[in-house]
Amino acid sequence: QVHVIESGGGLVQAGGSLRLSCAASGGTFSGYRMGWFRQAPGKEREFVAGIGWNPTYYADSVKGRFTISRDNAKNTVYLQMNSLKFEDSAIYYCAAATRLGGAYDVWGQGTQVTVSS
Repeated sequence: QVHVIESGGGLVQAGGSLRLSCAASGGTFSGYRMGWFRQAPGKEREFVAGIGWNPTYYADSVKGRFTISRDNAKNTVYLQMNSLKFEDSAIYYCAAATRLGGAYDVWGQGTQVTVSS
């Protein structure tokens, strides 16, 4: 059974940076499409960034500020977040799509990111 667990959240001032990590276990990580999502209080969960074999995808709200990457040797995906804004505050979730062409079907518990203005 595949599991993912996030780390790296915290409190940061606006304009600062954080790097989130997501470690996967129990499956063939290199074959999975991985993604980051976030959910702010009172809002629906939204897509932030995704990565497959090579291409990366970003929500318009984070383009140019966030970078998703993966290290298949470490079964880990990262989200480097720069120039953080107050509105980036949310719980950030890591997700894996374990079936080719399928939806994200494995989710982590989330890590809190709080950006102070």
